This record gives sequence, structure tokens and C-alpha cells, in this order.
Amino acid sequence: MSQSMRQIHVDLRRSFGALSRGAAALVFLALFAWVALPGASSAWARGPAPLEAVSAAQLPAEAQSMLALIRKGGPYRYRQDDSSFGNRERRLPQQAQGYYREYTVPTPGARDRGARRIVAGGNPPTVFYYTDDHYRSFRQIRD
Repeated sequence: MSQSMRQIHVDLRRSFGALSRGAAALVFLALFAWVALPGASSAWARGPAPLEAVSAAQLPAEAQSMLALIRKGGPYRYRQDDSSFGNRERRLPQQAQGYYREYTVPTPGARDRGARRIVAGGNPPTVFYYTDDHYRSFRQIRD
């Protein structure tokens, strides 16, 4: 263990004196991993992991129709369609605010908009993503 790591360990033990030795050791190990392991501290800065791809032909028929409608510029069925998508969960690559727009993919039998969406990026759109679980996961649409 390096001298600086030893000093951090001593400082942690002083700061967390009320904690058990085991708890202090866990805090130390977590900090050590964050600082010392390659890439650990920069994982957040790199953004989301690469997304799985899906071809347009593999999408449900309703998604294929919506994709064609987006490329044509509308008209759209729901007032929320063509609204800005904030990417708050950062599941898509980081872009300037307003870069992403969202569109509803109709779900047969659903009484509401359902969970399926296409998110398009760019103006005009040049990249497309499909989600069938209301933004929990995305797949990049490839032609």
C-alpha cells in the first residue's frame, strides 16, 4: 500500500471513528477503487454503454410506419409526438438540449399511448432509437 493510500486510510479511520473496522474498511476500499482502478472514475464521464442495434425491418409494423412518418415530417397522431426528449437518465449519447425528439409507436389494444417510442436525434433526424419499455432501454435503429 502506498504512503498516500495509508494516509487516506488513517484519515478515514479518524473521520469514521464510530464505525466498526469493517465499515471503515469498506469505505476505504470503495474510495480506493474509485481513485486507483483504471477507468473507474471516468465511467460516468464516458456516457452510456454502446447500445444494441436493431434493423428497421426487425421492428414491429407500427414502429416501421412511425419511422416512415418521422422521415416524412408527420402528421402525428398524439400531441406529445415531435416534442423534445430530455434524455435525463442519460441512456442515449449526450447531446445538446433539444437534439432528441420523441414519437409514440402505437400499441395495438392499448387504451393509452403505451410504452413504445422512437426517439430521433438531429434536425432533420439522422439517428433513431427504439424503446418498447418506456425509456428503460433503447436499441439504435439501423437501416
